[in-house]
Amino acid sequence: MAQLLVRNLDPDLVTRLKRRAAEHGRSTEAEHRALLRDALKGRERDRSFKRHLLDIPDVGSDQDFARARDRGRRVKL
Repeated sequence: MAQLLVRNLDPDLVTRLKRRAAEHGRSTEAEHRALLRDALKGRERDRSFKRHLLDIPDVGSDQDFARARDRGRRVKL
């Protein structure tokens, strides 16, 4: 496995990373790996079209989106 060394981090950022790791019950290094994995794994590309459709919020009834039956205007030929 490759290693990654990150220098010059803001101390507040390190503190927040440690706190987040403790909340998830894992080491700071494991939390760092999880954050990188989640950020870079491209979850949106793995989602199916069905999943996208199911995630659309329910915003009204079908009648709200019904089209009016317009017959147009009479035209003399």
